[in-house]
Amino acid sequence: MKTVATLLLLLGVVSAGLAAESAIPSTLVNGQALNNTENVLFLFIGAVMVFSMHAGFAFLELGTVRRKNQVNALQKILVDWAVSTLVYFIIGYPIARGMDGFMLNAAVLDSMHGVRLVKFFFYLTFAACVPAIISGGIAERAKFYPVLIVNACLAGVAYPLLERALWWDPSFLGIGDAIKNVTGGQFTDFAGSVVVHSFGGWLALPAILLLGPRRNRYSKGAPSVSNIPFLALGSWILCIGWFGFNVVSAADIEGISGLVAVNSLMAMVGGILGSVLISKNDPGFTHNGALAGLIAICAGSAVVHPLAAFVIGVIAGLIFFFMFTIETERFKIDDVLGVWPLHGVVGSWGGIAAGIFGNTALFAAKENINFFAQLAGTLIAALFALFAGFLVFGIMKILVGIRLSDHDEFIGADRSLHNIEAYPEEVL
Repeated sequence: MKTVATLLLLLGVVSAGLAAESAIPSTLVNGQALNNTENVLFLFIGAVMVFSMHAGFAFLELGTVRRKNQVNALQKILVDWAVSTLVYFIIGYPIARGMDGFMLNAAVLDSMHGVRLVKFFFYLTFAACVPAIISGGIAERAKFYPVLIVNACLAGVAYPLLERALWWDPSFLGIGDAIKNVTGGQFTDFAGSVVVHSFGGWLALPAILLLGPRRNRYSKGAPSVSNIPFLALGSWILCIGWFGFNVVSAADIEGISGLVAVNSLMAMVGGILGSVLISKNDPGFTHNGALAGLIAICAGSAVVHPLAAFVIGVIAGLIFFFMFTIETERFKIDDVLGVWPLHGVVGSWGGIAAGIFGNTALFAAKENINFFAQLAGTLIAALFALFAGFLVFGIMKILVGIRLSDHDEFIGADRSLHNIEAYPEEVL
């Protein structure tokens, strides 16, 4: 009887255990659903942080343009964001990731807690940076709707093609494979020094050249920065959001890295200090210097040593100062916010810098990054951007024009395009 009682007791314990296990959510049985939930939250926080950077773009432009164009600056960034969202959802993200698209039942889209949807949201914030970058270069004299259409083409087609070729699929168009075959290394761009920033900056250059300089830009009545506090606010917002831009580029919570965060911080500090010294304490260069450091560190932020990140940032600040001065003063290219030197040239420096400082001899974290692969990928992105920029902006210029009339430019984009002024109670 004791044996039977013991067996019954054991069966009861086992049955209770099985019943308890069946009551445990699947998240605790295999961890898979829990990982999905964590990744959704991780990516969502990053997406919101990078989304907030678009307010930074807006205020950076708001503080640089004249009062009669401030409303236009705010309007462009927001509407470009909306259009970029739509075209990237329908066309761009499926191109970038080599998938069929989102025309599926909502229940299917929400599987695994909607991981694929929130990944779209996160990478959308990168794609939408391209029109925001261009906006700063062509400020104060560009038409609204023609440029909006061009930006839709760039965010929905041109950017996703490069994104896929250099980030996700080395065999796409044979670009990544060709780089590896020729140089013996794989191109690396952890958070988009080249794919996002350099591409956006080099795209802006054709638009700036096709538009030409603003009225009186190089005369005695030359436009000047209108509001340093707004410019500084824009820089601060961008700097804060940038930690989401870089850290969450791991795309998976298990890949999160404190090295990326501290490298971003050190590069930002390097950009600030380099700029404040070379510009003799000019606040415009100082606040853009912070951005230069952050742009430059994106590519190698998961690999290089923090002191190397600081050096990369210092050099980035110096590059922006000298290239902006050469561009606007020597070559008379009216790049209002300096987006070509800041994003284009400094972003290219970031891609190349990853190949210089991503070396274990310089205390880098992983195997050496191939310098020639970095150089090749960076050049490909710049050349493709120039081609796409001249093609799309050139076609639009021929078809309907991309520049405001002399009268509309004289009274300002706020009144001519939006029928309102930023400060209507004041006499401007």
